[in-house]
Order: sequence, then C-alpha cells, then structure tokens
Amino acid sequence: MISARTAVDDRLQGLSFADDYITKPFHPEEVAARLQVVLRRVQKADKGQLTLHHLQINLATQQVIHTDTKEEIVLSGKPYHIFQFLLRHLNQILTKEQIYEGVWKEPYIAGDKTLMVHIRHLRERIENDPSNPQIIETIRGVGYRIRQT
Repeated sequence: MISARTAVDDRLQGLSFADDYITKPFHPEEVAARLQVVLRRVQKADKGQLTLHHLQINLATQQVIHTDTKEEIVLSGKPYHIFQFLLRHLNQILTKEQIYEGVWKEPYIAGDKTLMVHIRHLRERIENDPSNPQIIETIRGVGYRIRQT
C-alpha cells in the first residue's frame, strides 16, 4: 500500500489488510527492493509444494492433503477453481469482482451472493473450523485472500 498518511494508526490499519505500507514521498529504489522481497517470497512458495496451516498442496498435481488426517481433500467445480485462483494470487487481497470475473469469466453483478456461497462451501471442505477460517481470509469491505505465513 502506498499512502500519504504517516500516522502509526494509519499504518497499522493499512497493514491489517496489505502486505506492506509505504508512505509518500518514497524513493523508487525502495519500492523496487520491497517488490523483490515479495517476489522472493512467492518464488519460495512456487517450488512444487505449498503448506498452508494444515494443508499440504502439491502445485504440480493440484493434490490437497490434510496433514493431520493424511487424507486427500478432493475439490471440484467452482470451489476448485476459486481455490486455484486464490492460490495463483497468494498473499494478494482480491476483490469479489476480481475473483468472480477470474473464475466465471463474465462480469460481476453487484449484490450477487454466488461467490460468497461458493467460498462458504470451499471453507467447509478445507478449513478445520469454517466459522473461524485460517486459510481463506475475509478482508471486510474488500474481498478475500490466502496468506502464506
């Protein structure tokens, strides 16, 4: 996030949904260095295996294993496509519109609850406690993200 707001409260609020916070004026070399850090993080995640809390994901085969039970979680249909879309945009906050248009390949209609229903079904499959999700975060008023910690 790039902002002219420099107060600590503003920074903390921005960091509650953004991966980084840069105040204006900024030096372009600093922004480039911060982007390199994010790219290194993504490249580490792109080595074939991805671990998200209790899930082990094989990126080549798209196999999802629950590490506690050692069982495969089979996803199909829209929940599968939504999960893959979020994984391709790991650590990025995506709006409902971006996800809908990226998965359905058609314009999002304001007020449509289709995506929310599919996110709920996806959480029921992959989360240990769907009412307290750890993998698919809701960013209130913005959208969703999968954050690798």
